[in-house]
Amino acid sequence: MEKKMLLGNVAVARGLYEAGCRFVSSYPGTPSTEITEHAAKYDEIYAEWAPNEKVAVESSIGAAIGGARSFSAMKHVGLNVAADPIFTASYTGITAGCVIAVADDMGMHSSQNEQDSRHYARAAKLMMLEPADSRECKEFTKLAFELSEKYDTPVLLRLSTRISHSQSVVSLDSRVDVPLKEYKKDISKYVMMPGMAKKRHVVVEEREKKLREFAETCDLNKIEMNDTKIGIIASGIAYQYAREALGDKASYFKLGLIYPLPVESIKKFAAQVDKLYVIEELDDIFETHLKKHGIKVTGKELFSKIGEYSPNTIREKISGGDVHAATAFDAPPRPPALCPGCPHRGIFYVLSKLRLTVYGDIGCYTLGALSPLNAMDITLCMGASVSGIHGMNMAREPEFAKHSVAVIGDSTFIHSGITGLINIVYNQSPSTVIILDNSITGMTGHQQNPATGLTLKNRPAPMLDLEAMCRACGVARIRVCDPYDLKECESIVKEELSIPEPSVIIARRPCALLKSVKRGEPLAVDEEKCIGCGMCMKIGCPAISLTDKKAHIDSALCVGCELCGKLCPKNCIG
Repeated sequence: MEKKMLLGNVAVARGLYEAGCRFVSSYPGTPSTEITEHAAKYDEIYAEWAPNEKVAVESSIGAAIGGARSFSAMKHVGLNVAADPIFTASYTGITAGCVIAVADDMGMHSSQNEQDSRHYARAAKLMMLEPADSRECKEFTKLAFELSEKYDTPVLLRLSTRISHSQSVVSLDSRVDVPLKEYKKDISKYVMMPGMAKKRHVVVEEREKKLREFAETCDLNKIEMNDTKIGIIASGIAYQYAREALGDKASYFKLGLIYPLPVESIKKFAAQVDKLYVIEELDDIFETHLKKHGIKVTGKELFSKIGEYSPNTIREKISGGDVHAATAFDAPPRPPALCPGCPHRGIFYVLSKLRLTVYGDIGCYTLGALSPLNAMDITLCMGASVSGIHGMNMAREPEFAKHSVAVIGDSTFIHSGITGLINIVYNQSPSTVIILDNSITGMTGHQQNPATGLTLKNRPAPMLDLEAMCRACGVARIRVCDPYDLKECESIVKEELSIPEPSVIIARRPCALLKSVKRGEPLAVDEEKCIGCGMCMKIGCPAISLTDKKAHIDSALCVGCELCGKLCPKNCIG
């Protein structure tokens, strides 16, 4: 049997392959993206990027009802977008196995909030599994399909940034050939109008009872008895931290099935230890449930609801000391910044220069909020810029709309900006929306989207015409500009803001990191001409620095975009 070191996400993809999964639909979102990217490498799996998570999950549910094992992956905030079909699919059930993976981002390494996806399992009454290493990522994925079919329900697979992006040894097995299951028309099961949904709710509650019984006996949960002075209840990466921190000085109830919880088994474990701790990152879900059932546990009075834990954190809180100091070194600060040559930099410079109120969105361009650009005022969630600027403009005096814009990326516009634009047109909002079209889904690592002309498997596909889409939404004023042309951008923005009707500006230039984009010759500074005015620093390019009152350009970073040269009053950059 071949063994390999695999990332947790890659191991999930391997589990999809071995389980006979046929259909995968997702929207990219760190830390879940690599699952779908690696699933696409298997010819036996149809894999796609969908416009958003709701569409992805609805497609996967459709495939599962149609008889094919299916899968969808997303990050925690993507689960909010997909919640509508997930809750109702809990009622309808499926025909073939349907697994939905969600990756939580404790510590918010790449996210706008730190929500705990376990709440969704309880709210939707869906079984949720949580692996603690790459081996379990693969095995739990395979088992999730079997449980999905056994209990006629979608199954949630919870990951985290650390599990998704850490490596451990995985044994590779062959693929199981799972034939398509027969689809049978059954409107009492699959048509959720109120009269039928009421009956299906009864089925959900009956299933919940069976799942609780299964939780008490399944081998997804494991007990490790060592020193009985301390007992630990944990799952996922929190279990790994606790095991590393306490070793054999504690006994462990390791949860692999995290909803529903095996309450009776935990009661027996609790009776065998002197003091019982619940270690769970983010919310006190396990703790609250166990206390409800009369189990005495210590949890959030010691451990925070905010951010990530570590072995040191657990060792300190439980042992009261004996903390192993981390290796100390002075790492240079590395604040995030737009890449050299980023096409978004030009438009943000213009917006900052004009001192506009900018309602931003989710993407790498959110970095436009940082100094020295300081060109974004608000960022909420995917698509909120378009809806939000409408609300601000309509709520305030008409003059406000002449000094405010929404900014959204091409992929994000497709994800959830289109309906907001329809709302702007329908309600005759004098709002200006700027679509930053960099020809790719940039923030999550260059994934294709409906406007790029390629599918996930790099097959040619029709390109969504953003101008035609905006016209179809009813926008009469649509302008296209090159963000490297600062004068043109400024002129167009001023003109569109002056006209009291819906307007879209498409700032179009490919991401500077795309392989197809040719880099220009690196620029250099004529130090004799340079007066150290700092104008070139106002675009926040990592390739430019100011030393001894002279500008310097790092030739290894510079892509020759020439934005800095266009700002230089002495023409000393060339």
